[in-house]
Amino acid sequence: MPFERRKKEAFPVLAICYDFDKTLSPDDMQAQGYIQSVGYDVASFWKESNILAQENDMDSNLAYMYKMVKEAEGRFIFNRRSLEDYGAKVALFPGVEDWFERLRAYGKERNVIVEHYIISSGLMEMIEGTQIAKNGVFEKIYASSFYYNARGVAVWPAQVINYTSKTQYLFRIEKGVLDVNDPGVNDYFPPEEMRVPFRNMVYIGDSDTDIPCMKLVNAYGGHSIGVYNPDTQDKSKVHRMMLDKRIRYFVPADYTEGQELDCLVKAIIDKTAAYEVLENQYYENLAEARAGQPDRG
Repeated sequence: MPFERRKKEAFPVLAICYDFDKTLSPDDMQAQGYIQSVGYDVASFWKESNILAQENDMDSNLAYMYKMVKEAEGRFIFNRRSLEDYGAKVALFPGVEDWFERLRAYGKERNVIVEHYIISSGLMEMIEGTQIAKNGVFEKIYASSFYYNARGVAVWPAQVINYTSKTQYLFRIEKGVLDVNDPGVNDYFPPEEMRVPFRNMVYIGDSDTDIPCMKLVNAYGGHSIGVYNPDTQDKSKVHRMMLDKRIRYFVPADYTEGQELDCLVKAIIDKTAAYEVLENQYYENLAEARAGQPDRG
């Protein structure tokens, strides 16, 4: 069965890519019900998970996924339904619920196709349990996930996404090669055929795990935004990322209409609309110039 690939659109596409934990939600998704349900306080669970990773030269995400499976034994059936149920309880920052459609509508008014993508080390099943995901606001959710046996019980990781592997999904979005198993992500695409050039990418994140994606987006003319919790007002991480040139902007994680983040991303949409007019003119002129050259054969 051939993979579905997306082609370049008639209008420019702006891809807004999000981390999830502490970017769209105020806390780690596992800490909003699951950890408590297996008899742990949050700090102890993560401490044991990190020790497991360190003592076994283990990826930290594989460690927490293993610990989730083991701690659920004898307590409840660890299946997709239970994970989605925990996801349904995950809190979101202000304004997130209507943010995605609001930005999509704003882009449409300016002939810019706005698409939303999740690139997270968290769990796909829990993200899929949130109301925003059920509303179909995301083009694609890239996140860690489980393999389920014939009885539907989670037994093994299917996908594991860490801070460095996150970057491959930016290239998939760039080329329209969205399926995680499609090797076409390694194919050469002429710049004018890129579905979403990096200059038309926005990456929104909160911490060190987002730095490789932020750095890559910055390097190719895109827009990286650091967010911080508007309740705690702790800007230490975003200040450091700004001084290290990892991000171009930082704002509170308040997605409400008229707030700083809303105004900033709308300005990026406006810039995208104007810039793509110039890019289209360039490629039209280039094609005409090539066509006018004498045959050198």
